Amino acid sequence: MRYIRYACIAVFAIALIAVALANRGPVTLKLLPDEIAGLFAVAPTVQLPLFIVIFGGILTGLLVGFIWEWMREYAVRAENARNAREVRRLEREVKRLKSEKHEGKDEVLALLDEAS
Repeated sequence: MRYIRYACIAVFAIALIAVALANRGPVTLKLLPDEIAGLFAVAPTVQLPLFIVIFGGILTGLLVGFIWEWMREYAVRAENARNAREVRRLEREVKRLKSEKHEGKDEVLALLDEAS
């Protein structure tokens, strides 16, 4: 199974390298459209190889998806925490009741010993 995982990682790495090599051409990224940049007299641009833009978009999408999913599952995590607290409380109560039960037997035995 480990070798299959390594093979999949290798195939994925080769595919990423092939995409990077095929998309080395520089592209210009603009922060604002030309019309709006003209109003502000600011035209921030940067030139990057296309594969960096592609990989950056993929990475940004993954991060947004992970954060979105983490926020979406907040209710489930909160419910699990409440359930865990309730379980701990009930376990303490069971332990307390068992100890009271054993103490109660000792008192009854002590009373029986006194009576005889």
